[in-house]
Amino acid sequence: MENMVYAEELVREFLVFRGFTNTLQAFVKELGTDIGKGFQVDKILDLIFSIYIPKFQAENLIQLLRFFNNCFSSHETHLISVISELDISIIHYYIIHAIQAGRKDKVIELFDIHGTELLQKDQHWASWFAIPYIKAPQSEPQFRVYFSKEWSNALHLSLRNFLTKMFNGTRIPALMKISSERNMVSRLKGDIKQLNFKLAQLQVSLEEKETQLHHNSLLATEVIVGTDSSSNPLAGSGEPIVFVPASHVICVSASAQAGEREPKHSEDIRPDDTQVSTSKISNHSGQSERNTGNDAQREEEFPEVRVDFQETFLGHTSPISRCRFSATGDNVASASVDGTVRIWTYDSSAPTSRNATIYCGAEIMSLEWECKSDRLLLIGTADGGIKAWNVDAKRVVCDLSCTEAFPSVLDLKCSPVEPIFVSAAASRWPGSSDIGKLGYASLTVWNMRTWKAMTVLPLGEDPPPITSVCFNHNGKLLAAAATDGMIHMFDMSAGLQITGWPAHDSAISSVLFGSDETSIFTLGVDGKIFEWSLQNQGKVLWSSDCSRFCNLRSSSHYKHEMALDAYGRRLLVTSNSLRAPIYQVRGHAYGMRTLPHSASITTVDWHPTSPIFLTGSADHSVRVTSMA
Repeated sequence: MENMVYAEELVREFLVFRGFTNTLQAFVKELGTDIGKGFQVDKILDLIFSIYIPKFQAENLIQLLRFFNNCFSSHETHLISVISELDISIIHYYIIHAIQAGRKDKVIELFDIHGTELLQKDQHWASWFAIPYIKAPQSEPQFRVYFSKEWSNALHLSLRNFLTKMFNGTRIPALMKISSERNMVSRLKGDIKQLNFKLAQLQVSLEEKETQLHHNSLLATEVIVGTDSSSNPLAGSGEPIVFVPASHVICVSASAQAGEREPKHSEDIRPDDTQVSTSKISNHSGQSERNTGNDAQREEEFPEVRVDFQETFLGHTSPISRCRFSATGDNVASASVDGTVRIWTYDSSAPTSRNATIYCGAEIMSLEWECKSDRLLLIGTADGGIKAWNVDAKRVVCDLSCTEAFPSVLDLKCSPVEPIFVSAAASRWPGSSDIGKLGYASLTVWNMRTWKAMTVLPLGEDPPPITSVCFNHNGKLLAAAATDGMIHMFDMSAGLQITGWPAHDSAISSVLFGSDETSIFTLGVDGKIFEWSLQNQGKVLWSSDCSRFCNLRSSSHYKHEMALDAYGRRLLVTSNSLRAPIYQVRGHAYGMRTLPHSASITTVDWHPTSPIFLTGSADHSVRVTSMA
């Protein structure tokens, strides 16, 4: 019955909410005189054997026994007879205690008030009416056993066992099940989180093994450079001898000596195969080129991600600009450049009551779910609008507008603790893929209760646009990435910038805090990714170059973005190509590639707790992929 207090609090809260003050007062009064002690066995036993009987409160004792008779009256017949026998034994104990204490008057008082009632229930009480008048009842055979220590101990134990069994077997009201189910769900979530963590560790280990095997197989078929003149007709010219696998045979003609090559069988060469140079180079420089070539091949050779399941959402009619998992991961919000936002679920067994289509009238540039629940979705548009959509009420609860000087809402982020959010706006609409034409920046802190601007964070005079913002785990720090390559760090309690450093030579497109909150990730428009230490400012902990995938110079979008999984081990990045790379952060494995879309991948996100990710594409589709 440990959930009793929680259920009582729910009732109290409900009565206050409904304004039932008279009922609340009566309820509080009843709780103050709760005769059943919340069905807590130890408290009931203390009440009987430490208060009612030692203090000779016979009337209270009889009322308590009647209360439990009423509580258990609906049980089986044999249990009712056990209840009756225990009632009789407890009254026997009261009488024996009074005799031993020399208070025979209390026994007479008990029989005067309740004697008739007791005699009607059981005729054996007739002999007990004489006990206060017997000089030494403990010597009488009929009463001798009741004066023994063994009998009183047996009564204590029997009553405890009976009450425990009855309370545990009593049908629990639905109100009390709320706490039990909540605790069970909490435990299950904890178990799931631990299992997901173990699964992620096993997947990382498996990926490392697969990458190692893949690397060994590459070494086995690697191009071998030698100068054996006895086996090569070109040896006399000092040309290196080139051996390649049989499926990639290249025959070098005489023109190769002039730096050219001709394929002997064109069908044996695939467009994406790495070409092998036969120009005249020294052994040392040749080795260096081969090593560089192997590094460049690594992204090409990323294994395709192993998929448990994949769902494709086809509810949009234009390229996807943003997609985000909700705080619990149960819902997905996706937006397209035509100003349409769709809320949907990828799990066929999940309720669809929150599914909705929102028409905003301008391109969607940012989406953000409230961190504490799935109830609110914030939408930032290219015309300076910020809409707050209530998924339960299915309506816009607030429609904010940035100042006319800053019409483009580039990013929105909710605090994980406080009911506030930050908007990063620019003075110009990008219009093209040039992120440098966004004008100036504005960072505004908004209150989500009053839906009013609280403050504007200081950025200096004519600051370059802020393209991406991110809160740390407790909402005390805000990181902001700018188009001049700077990272700005703000103390949200003071509303001031506390530090900053140049992170890129070019504009920064996306910024994220690491999962352990000791580092920060940045993605530049040149495709370079850095993980910066927050404990040793300016120190790079990890880096990667994904310019082949997400270089804005060859992109039709004004910025790229990245997403970090729940364990901080995998970094998913948008891509100009049909596949997106998934990098292994600070790991031995290089990474993986997603399954292909039919157009470039414009937005990505990770599930908050599971190895599931989102990819939105210019092909109008959004995919939910669960990693095997």
